Amino acid sequence: MKKLRLFCIIILPLWLQAQAIQVSEEIALRNDISYEIIGNMKGRVLLFRDRVTQFEVQAFDTQMKQVWSKELLLDKKQPKVLSVVSAQPDYFTVLYRFRHKNHLQLKAHIYDAAANLRDSITVKDYGFLFYTPNMEIVKSEDRSKIMVYYVENQQIFHLLVFDLISMSVLWEKSIILDGFNPWEELGQLLLDNDGNAYMIFEKNRFRVRKEGHYFEILAFRLEEEQPRRIIAQMQEKITYDVAFAFDNLNQKLIATGLYAEKNVERASGVFFVSIPVYNPDTMRITFERFENEFLSNLLGKPVDDNRGLQEIVVQSIVLRRDGGALMILERNRQLNRQLGANNRMFFDGAGRIIMDYYFDEMLLFSFHPNGKIHWKNILHKKQYSQDDDGVYSSFFLFKTPSNLRILYNDEIRLENTVSEYIITGNGEVERRSLLSTERLELRLRFRDAIQLSATELVVPSERRSRLRLVRLQYQ
Repeated sequence: MKKLRLFCIIILPLWLQAQAIQVSEEIALRNDISYEIIGNMKGRVLLFRDRVTQFEVQAFDTQMKQVWSKELLLDKKQPKVLSVVSAQPDYFTVLYRFRHKNHLQLKAHIYDAAANLRDSITVKDYGFLFYTPNMEIVKSEDRSKIMVYYVENQQIFHLLVFDLISMSVLWEKSIILDGFNPWEELGQLLLDNDGNAYMIFEKNRFRVRKEGHYFEILAFRLEEEQPRRIIAQMQEKITYDVAFAFDNLNQKLIATGLYAEKNVERASGVFFVSIPVYNPDTMRITFERFENEFLSNLLGKPVDDNRGLQEIVVQSIVLRRDGGALMILERNRQLNRQLGANNRMFFDGAGRIIMDYYFDEMLLFSFHPNGKIHWKNILHKKQYSQDDDGVYSSFFLFKTPSNLRILYNDEIRLENTVSEYIITGNGEVERRSLLSTERLELRLRFRDAIQLSATELVVPSERRSRLRLVRLQYQ
């Protein structure tokens, strides 16, 4: 295997607003199908690279200079890495599947901070399967548990929960859902820090009769043989968009989202759901319509009739210690460029369809535990790009004990300014510029950044199939 060696380092003299920036040398990605920043272990930032049949870990010091690289040896029969998880400060786990004597097997390797193999376990032998299922991964908040699941014949769910600390299977189940529609009903799967799982379904969302819409939750708890069924009625409203999260501190399922009324393609307002998992009868569901003044500030024009918002999604939920939550919405859309009265697609010189991506304002709603809105705010940004799948757009949410920071590219181009919004717990907001990428040839992918600590993060920069890792440290 040809390994990449980084012989020099660029230390950038960028000191803006009391932060330091270091950038690694370029890494060629010609044969890579994916990469993942594992995290910081013993002062080294670890990068995992998947090259289909070869797998490598590279380590970078505090100045982002590569100090070593090591190939990981997995089983040879068509290994496919499903997840790389850092469950402990000095260890990471590679979970992968492969074929052995026509049996599909799920295996876990645990490595130390120097990428030395410390333990290995066959998690599950699925036996002979004439097909290879599409296995999906769900991680707990503390990353100590991982769930592997797949759907057979569009109605049988196979679930397995594995403890990454004890390297043991906590439980596994198969459940048959008659009449299940995977394209309409399954919303999310969640895993709490104890290894309990929650399957969330959106029922009757596409029916004309709004009163038939509800959430059905199947709670798979360790102490119970059968899943518990929880119903949350949407009270004659239709879900426009929603995201669920599990509050491990308060043992609650939390959901925040947007709802529609007359026009199912327009969001009329926001809603909040709080379900105590041990006492679901005390759940709270609240709704609040958008105010005309709020829409006027967002759209930049007078609004006297709330006709709702389009092209807006829930991007993130931040759980509050008191049982409330902060919801971050983002306005985004993608368009095929069209030209002329005949409504033909616009092609460039090579005959390709041009796709435009827009990622604009962020809307913040902070909910009290009772569902009432504590505060709300609008954070303005304008991001536009072409034919890049929007990978350089949107934002990264950086969490600290005292505030939240939303980092993003002001413009999607090679020479760009990176800005941030600083949000306090009571909704106060400060916007400032962090750095300029002028003459640095950086294209930062904030959506793929990883937070290392309360003061540090690493952001990948990808340009022309070459990767550089950018470390930002607040002083």
